[in-house]
Amino acid sequence: MSIGNSPEDDRPSLEPSVEDDRPSIGRALQQARVDAGLTVDEVSGSTRVRIPIVHAIEQDDFSRCGGDVYARGHIRTLARAVGLDPDALVAQYDDEHGGRPAPTPAAPLFEAERIRPEARRPNWTAAMVAAIVAVVGFVGFTLFNGTDGSGGSRDVAGSTPATTKPAKPTPTKPADPKPDPSDSAIAAVPQDQVTVALTAKDRKSWISAKDHNGRLLFDGLLLKGESKTFTDKEKIDLVLGDAGAMQLFVNGKEVGDEFQAGQVQRLTYTKGDPEVG
Repeated sequence: MSIGNSPEDDRPSLEPSVEDDRPSIGRALQQARVDAGLTVDEVSGSTRVRIPIVHAIEQDDFSRCGGDVYARGHIRTLARAVGLDPDALVAQYDDEHGGRPAPTPAAPLFEAERIRPEARRPNWTAAMVAAIVAVVGFVGFTLFNGTDGSGGSRDVAGSTPATTKPAKPTPTKPADPKPDPSDSAIAAVPQDQVTVALTAKDRKSWISAKDHNGRLLFDGLLLKGESKTFTDKEKIDLVLGDAGAMQLFVNGKEVGDEFQAGQVQRLTYTKGDPEVG
């Protein structure tokens, strides 16, 4: 008679876990898209997520997203487009990729970079004060010595005092104030086209820009401190991977929208803007 474990003890458990029954993120997005009767091209057009990235995410390949922040943003955008709960899919992504990424301080990440000091503007007020003091001093010195500017000395006693005309101070024309950079930028922008200027002021960010024909003008990473300018005769379509890191000028005017850090924004601007597209 055997006292060991029964055969039933060696059988693998047949109860599937809840996580095993949960489809992958890419599979869930693909199935929801098919159920909604949408093609990849239609989803890409409505979300502005490029077609190769949509295909990659549906195959659970997030390497083309450019990092966890962009991957989470794309997942959230695609989930809304196909009618899924974006928070549930983002939470599943965090579970499978080590949790929600903690915010990274900008200083250690870009410690090697150095911000160039801005050139100091000339102090025109101090220069004007110095010029006025010099003129007043010259006039006072001339009156005190009794000269008319020709080197003559004061009259001796008994002589007829010569009538001297004090030298008039030469009026100093104040220097023209230096124009504000934003005013110069507005004046320099052509009125018959749309001009969009971007600067990564706080940290790096992925950006994409297209003209009115859908032609790709730029698609890549803009490092901290770098700038890009795009022009078109009708409109510019933008996708900002981290809108909170960008400083945006449209037709020479700064767009002061408060974008959140890590927020993906899709914008369109025309000649009549700045207005968020």
